[in-house]
Amino acid sequence: MKKIILLSDTHGFLDDNIIRYFEEADEVWHAGDIGSMEMIDRISAEYPLRAVWGNIDDQLMRRSIPEKLEFEIENFKVLMIHIAGKFGVYTPQVKSLIAQYSPDILVCGHSHILKIVYDHKNSLLYLNPGAAGISGFHKVRTLVRFMLHDKKISDMQIIEIASVQKC
Repeated sequence: MKKIILLSDTHGFLDDNIIRYFEEADEVWHAGDIGSMEMIDRISAEYPLRAVWGNIDDQLMRRSIPEKLEFEIENFKVLMIHIAGKFGVYTPQVKSLIAQYSPDILVCGHSHILKIVYDHKNSLLYLNPGAAGISGFHKVRTLVRFMLHDKKISDMQIIEIASVQKC
């Protein structure tokens, strides 16, 4: 059994209101637009981290972490990429990756819009945790918490965190 915390679009901002959720997780997944290598170092120093870079991430980050991840966990095949396109209308790259890899779970970010829905056409669960940072149009910061165990997902929860004022 693995407890997962999923977030995206921190854009260089990570406060204790978010980090406190990491303490209960077996893994933290970050779906891109991280914002700095310091944030990667901060998270990975204390917590098991799987992360991909996003469109705002610089060349250092792009050399240090992958654009996409394909991995297996608890009998699930997971594909993580920052920009997947709209639900069901995926980018050509993501369509190709889905055809090649046949993931059970597609994790993405970029839109700053929380969306969790099953894609029947591609037989996968689409997970976009919204945005956990303070940059962007969103009014509430979000992340997702869930458990994976032997090809079963349980206890999926949306965590909403009040936005903080931008300085």
